[in-house]
Amino acid sequence: MRVPRLWHDNGMRTTIDKAGRLVIPKSLREQSGITAGEVEISVDGAAIRIESVAADELVERDGLLLLPSGGPQLDDDAVRELRLGDQR
Repeated sequence: MRVPRLWHDNGMRTTIDKAGRLVIPKSLREQSGITAGEVEISVDGAAIRIESVAADELVERDGLLLLPSGGPQLDDDAVRELRLGDQR
């Protein structure tokens, strides 16, 4: 019998201390692009969602306005998927 894969299949276990602090493993922070600093936290059904806070400022580089880095790295395939998704 094959057990279906769950959305949290590649998750990790950690603990929450008495003060409510949670350590997010480095590999999950890197995968999601979460860095040290302020994050947005919300309840999402029976889960808690943690997201990086969007930058409020733009950086000018070579005449272009850019958002400061801090999110997950995007390769060519990811950019292509985002562009295709926007066209659908």
